[in-house]
Amino acid sequence: MKTLIHNATIVNEGRIFVGSVVIEDDKIAEISENSEYSEYSDYSEIVDAKGLLLLPGVIDTHVHFRDGGNSENPAGTFYSESRAARAGGVTSVIDMPNTNPQTTTLEALEDKEALAARDSAVNYGFMLGATNENIDTLLAIDPTRYAAIKLFLGSSTGNMLVNNPEQLDHLFRDARKLIVAHCEQEEVIQANLLNAKREFQGTAGETAALHPKIRNNEACFLSTYHAIERARRYGTRFHVAHISTATELSLLSNFDLEKKNITAEVTPNHLWFDDRDYAELGNLIKCNPAIKTNDDRLALWAALEDDLIDTIATDHAPHPLEAKRKPYFDAPSGIPSIQHSLQMMLEPAIDNKELLTMIVSKMCHNPALLFGIRERGFIRKGYKADLVLVRPGVETTVTRESLLYKCGWSPLEGQTFHTRIERVWVNGDSTGGGAEALQFSK
Repeated sequence: MKTLIHNATIVNEGRIFVGSVVIEDDKIAEISENSEYSEYSDYSEIVDAKGLLLLPGVIDTHVHFRDGGNSENPAGTFYSESRAARAGGVTSVIDMPNTNPQTTTLEALEDKEALAARDSAVNYGFMLGATNENIDTLLAIDPTRYAAIKLFLGSSTGNMLVNNPEQLDHLFRDARKLIVAHCEQEEVIQANLLNAKREFQGTAGETAALHPKIRNNEACFLSTYHAIERARRYGTRFHVAHISTATELSLLSNFDLEKKNITAEVTPNHLWFDDRDYAELGNLIKCNPAIKTNDDRLALWAALEDDLIDTIATDHAPHPLEAKRKPYFDAPSGIPSIQHSLQMMLEPAIDNKELLTMIVSKMCHNPALLFGIRERGFIRKGYKADLVLVRPGVETTVTRESLLYKCGWSPLEGQTFHTRIERVWVNGDSTGGGAEALQFSK
């Protein structure tokens, strides 16, 4: 099978140029800035991509597909959520360990790999989860088998909070793998939650607008500060997940990625929404850490451009709509967003070349580099043919009917984007197949 993508506007490794890409079987065989081609060549298909953007497939390194093997899961499955991901231009994902059962052992990891091999429409990898009891077991597993160690320093869906100082020291001292942490100070959250329940539970004041006051800037900063201090003490490679506040940015550096031991991620949701949106969307944008002020949102954008923040990942986290409609204190945290994450990020970037190349770097290149994902994340000869064609200047409105999530809703319903995901290749396959397990270096 040999495909020519002809006359595309290629966005890759800081450059934007018109050229052609040849896919042969599952890999990129040629890249050319010469748009001429021979009509007598042995191509199985020629795709005329004039006026379209050709990007590397997005690598989303933070998803909660909710699937631990229970096909009755009402929130999401690998089958449903991976198809939503592919429709949005995401070709590879790394799934989180707070499923049922939790991915905290080699056996659980192998079960999840088998599940994804059967059901996934995109390439897949997994993080192993740390607990107060499994650090020795975790550290004994071959580090090439998984993407990273996920550490919850604040309670969230799945209740995998790690709060034993001795076990944390053990993990940070001896880990041979990147540690990715959810950083929120549990003591601050619980004190704020208790006070809020005393004052507002069962009243008109019980709304999602309380969320950034309970899971506030102090909770985020203190947890991130202490985690980074521990990582620096032991020389640990450490990645702050879904950073949400301007204050945390003072803890980060803008060295070149390969020189950093401390890195950070932001979600499209924390770049898109702010606390003014709770009035309309309520629990639909309740997530952990909380979406905060417009000043925080703007600071996160600036930090992306200044290379203080290194990756963009969704923290895609579906929940049934009926659960989200419960009173604030009872509603779960999490937002389904992977189907439109690329469009969210492209919306302000289509006419801004610097921003466009930065988005591709943070969503494609840097995830591959940071997590040691082999032969992906770039449009390079010999790399896997994970590619996305995007048509700019076309209005696409998010509707309930267009959503592929099992939960069937999105806070973006009614939003009109000015791009369309035209076609997606996963390992050279644009028909819906081709997915395989990601390969990780140490």
